[in-house]
Amino acid sequence: MTLIHRLSPIAMALLLAACATTAPPAEVAAPVSPPSPPAVLAAASASSEAPMAAAPARAMAAELLEDNLRPGEKIDLDSPDASADLWARVRLGFQLQDLDDDWVHKAEAWYSARPDYVERMTTRGSRYLFHIVDEVEKRGMPTELALLPFIESAFVTHAVSSAKATGMWQFMPATGRDFDLKQNIFRDDRRDVLASTRAALDYLGRLHRQFGDWHLALAAYNWGQGNVQKAIARNQRLGLPTDYASLKIPDETRYYVPKLQAVKNIVFAPDRYALSLPPVANHPYFLSVKIERDIDVALAAQFAGISLETFQQFNPQMNKPVILAAATPQVLLPYDQASAFAENMARHSGAMATWTAWVVPKTMSPADAAKRAGMSETLLREVNHIPPKMLVKAGSTLLVPRGEHVRDDVSERLADTAALNLAPDAPPLRRLSLKAGKADTVASIAARYKLRTEQVAQWNKVGSASRFKPGQAVVVYTAFQPTPNKATTVATNAPVKAKAGTRTAAKPGASSRPVAKARGGKGGRNVVASAAP
Repeated sequence: MTLIHRLSPIAMALLLAACATTAPPAEVAAPVSPPSPPAVLAAASASSEAPMAAAPARAMAAELLEDNLRPGEKIDLDSPDASADLWARVRLGFQLQDLDDDWVHKAEAWYSARPDYVERMTTRGSRYLFHIVDEVEKRGMPTELALLPFIESAFVTHAVSSAKATGMWQFMPATGRDFDLKQNIFRDDRRDVLASTRAALDYLGRLHRQFGDWHLALAAYNWGQGNVQKAIARNQRLGLPTDYASLKIPDETRYYVPKLQAVKNIVFAPDRYALSLPPVANHPYFLSVKIERDIDVALAAQFAGISLETFQQFNPQMNKPVILAAATPQVLLPYDQASAFAENMARHSGAMATWTAWVVPKTMSPADAAKRAGMSETLLREVNHIPPKMLVKAGSTLLVPRGEHVRDDVSERLADTAALNLAPDAPPLRRLSLKAGKADTVASIAARYKLRTEQVAQWNKVGSASRFKPGQAVVVYTAFQPTPNKATTVATNAPVKAKAGTRTAAKPGASSRPVAKARGGKGGRNVVASAAP
């Protein structure tokens, strides 16, 4: 364990010492004095017994914070590394073979032309870099990997790509689940700083073991390991080299590793590109604090004495206004505020959550669900992200106000499996079988039944501009009933029985004459009403 690895206890000692206050290093902004939540701290400050009451709270706070200590760590207050710049540590860990080609030069030029963007990106990344570098070094990996979020997400923890990749490390849903990143209505661990970093380094380690080369591992992280393996196999069949530069890969992936190389070059010598990097302190920017009871996000921010926005920057995985202890073992906080949070939470005696989970017993409208839950329909829709004209299906989990009679926190099973399933709040579609008239086209049938032309074409396996032959069978699915006329009898939403052998007369040449017919009956120019598949 290096000297640098022993720095977190320094912060811990400062946090847990009841009588000590120390100015933060110059690289870190001075903490705002946390306000005391009235309901939590008023009694302690107003009573002469406050010091006696505070001691157990501090002991409980120390227990809540103990996970930040590693076995065998020692405090070294004289270490010069406490004030060192983290960028220097990153540079010392560079291991990857350098690339120098037109793709790298293109990326360097792109970043050089955008100094404001680079400053925002590196300032945002400074919150998380110490933790990532620490984890990379523990695994013996190149520190270039700690720079990967710069090109994946610019360190935006809630980033979502067009392909639905999410988080700082841009995990697709399936890949995230493969690496135990929970994704449900309460949380999305792809946005969790600790969980996603662990998963990303696990994934990169697996890819490196598979390909034996970091450039290929990075290409696979972007393009998929199966695609890279196929590209290697292709070159092997052709007797060509199988290194990263020799593979036939898409331009996006061809540009991916050079972008990382460009970021590496900028970190190594920012002056060369007329850029500057914000100083990053070589000690933890945040600490983790145990969560043992359900707690509202707003109250958690109040306990820490930070804004709700700041709290969410450190804990972007939260999908709802409540943190479930069964699903969230810890939250991250700026290390200057972590002790205040732990003490305030330990001192609080009442319920900390005003929300709970409710499993809907039957399919119902949001209005009915809101009435059962004792809240407005508008609030129920907003907090559970229910769009208009949708029903909540039986077995779905909704976040609802926690009544005074509710004592238990949400169970681990429900916290891990909660899902919201919706169904259209609309009449069921019926299948109509028509006979086309002389002038019927895909567009005219679609207009008559208020459908999209593309949908009618797809159902009948024809082009959108096609014309039907007179008498040709046409199928549509609809809940709309066109106005009947002398030549047309419209099928109702339910099948209607007809006497055997009867027909409805129609003028010769009338267009698409739907006639009610018993399911399974005989007859020619009839329409069949049946349930949609």
